[in-house]
Amino acid sequence: MTQEHVALSESAQFRAANPKAARRREQLILFILAAVQFTTIVDFIIVMPLGPQLMRTLNIGPAEFGAVVSSYTFAAGVAGLIASSIVDRFARRTTFLVLFAGFLFGTFLCAVAPNYWALIAARVATGAFGGILGGIAMTIVGDVFPEERRGRATGSLMSGFALASVAGVPLGLFLGTNYGWHVPFIVLAVSGLPILFLTPLVMPPLRGHVGHKHAHPLRSMVDMFANVDHLRAFTLTVFLTLGGFLVFPYISTYFVTNVGMTEQELPAIYIVGGALTLIASPIFGKLADRYGKLRIYRIIAPLSALLLFAVTSLPPVHMLVAATVFGSLMMCNVGRMIAAMAMITSSVEPRRRGGFMSANSSIQHIASGLGASLGGLIITQTPDGKLEHFGTVGALAASATLVTLWLAGRVRMPERATAMSAESLGLAAAAEASVNDGEPLVALMQTDAPATERRAS
Repeated sequence: MTQEHVALSESAQFRAANPKAARRREQLILFILAAVQFTTIVDFIIVMPLGPQLMRTLNIGPAEFGAVVSSYTFAAGVAGLIASSIVDRFARRTTFLVLFAGFLFGTFLCAVAPNYWALIAARVATGAFGGILGGIAMTIVGDVFPEERRGRATGSLMSGFALASVAGVPLGLFLGTNYGWHVPFIVLAVSGLPILFLTPLVMPPLRGHVGHKHAHPLRSMVDMFANVDHLRAFTLTVFLTLGGFLVFPYISTYFVTNVGMTEQELPAIYIVGGALTLIASPIFGKLADRYGKLRIYRIIAPLSALLLFAVTSLPPVHMLVAATVFGSLMMCNVGRMIAAMAMITSSVEPRRRGGFMSANSSIQHIASGLGASLGGLIITQTPDGKLEHFGTVGALAASATLVTLWLAGRVRMPERATAMSAESLGLAAAAEASVNDGEPLVALMQTDAPATERRAS
């Protein structure tokens, strides 16, 4: 019996004995996982649009704010690499409950943080737990749902990402702007408690994988990083991420201090950006599949570079102009991400894709932290609150994006690898482009691969 069959035995036996009850339980589990994904995404991304208020109330500058953003991503990246060696030793439900409880506690610490350093510590704790939660949630989907319904379940789980980007972030930003930056974290922590208490009543232990032999994680990691094709793909991921996170954490602050928007107008900007991202995702996916991923990438990436420079150099303009530039940047960002991730996922053999994408997710977290930190070190603030040298950061981000034109051409697909459909990656890549979360793509590597390939891994 394969490990996959053993892991699924608990759910399979329950489905055979109680098919109707099993369907209801699957729906509840899917609701729990989607709610957790929604909570973790909003918790991570809400910090960036709250930048103007955080910098004002905590009396911090761009460098310190960059540390607030990067503390989460650095913790998530390091925790992800460490967790890959130990999570399979415990039952999925136990791991999920511990991680979610830790994440909610970290979010609560953010809500009550009295000063800058307390907030930094809280973000580290939240990132360490939240950065792993997404991967565990996707693994539970693979354990609970039979193969014929796994793809649909993953698609439903993606709705958590879509809802977070279009509704969750603007709502959290509205609450933070009108009632204080602590309030979104209070709401997230409190709203997660019913999910935490419901989980042990609904989710089975999922411990069929415990006790089975696994390849030593250090040996697997060494083998992965010794592969030249993998290193090329990882390098592309680093520059892709730098091209976004040098700029994105500071856009809301720049729009308020330099462009002339009010903090009350910021939620509308993020609604426009999120909606355009979701609309554009399937379109870019189809174009990449039809005309070639590298060709589409090399068309969109220069436009993205131009818009990165434009958004960081905007003079005082009407909100509609700012929304148009920001929305266009978000569309180009997701377009380049879809084409690039289709190339990156195709650069590895199917049997290695799961571990490769998990490592790629951790690398992306760390690269985003580097981008946010570097951007904060370059940007300065005048006595009247305006940001200076943001255009320099935009030029650096644009340069990193242009370097990827060459890096993308060096990514190679192994002989035994199968090309990934860019259209199938659309919503997952949109989530990754919007919130720097690689776990949706990790899930798709598991749900889209044939069963024989998954067993081989």
